[in-house]
Amino acid sequence: MASDTDHRLDRIDLNILRILQEDGRIANVELARRVNLSPTPCLERVRRLERSGHIRRYVALLEPEKLDRALLAFIEVRLDRTTPDVFQIFADAMAKSTDVLECHMVAGGFDYLVKVRVRDMAAYRAFLGDTLSSIPGVAQTHTYMVMEEVKSTHAIPVPPGR
Repeated sequence: MASDTDHRLDRIDLNILRILQEDGRIANVELARRVNLSPTPCLERVRRLERSGHIRRYVALLEPEKLDRALLAFIEVRLDRTTPDVFQIFADAMAKSTDVLECHMVAGGFDYLVKVRVRDMAAYRAFLGDTLSSIPGVAQTHTYMVMEEVKSTHAIPVPPGR
């Protein structure tokens, strides 16, 4: 018998994923109606998608301005050397910072791209001085302040059903 991770996603599974990533709080009865299943098999599919790791977790999307986190910035970070210990020190520091929304190791002209959200420019300067520049191995940073969020989504494109 195949495990949850071996299961191929069919059209109904893909529709469930599409709907749940837009509204993770949808009632199972409504979800079942929208994918043309009865509630019990629909719930079984959702649980299987959770077990298989297709659904990692459910979250609430918060309004940054209402929580005094209106300033969004992207920071290119170049390290002075690219050794496993320097990478780990940097990654650990980023994981601990509540100002950091995302941190990605990248290929190209710099080593990391960091997305931060803070209260204002003073809070950003504090992050830059107290957090980022105090990490051993950080050689250079370059910041891009976001003037307008043209598109911001959490949704991953789900392929059409087979």
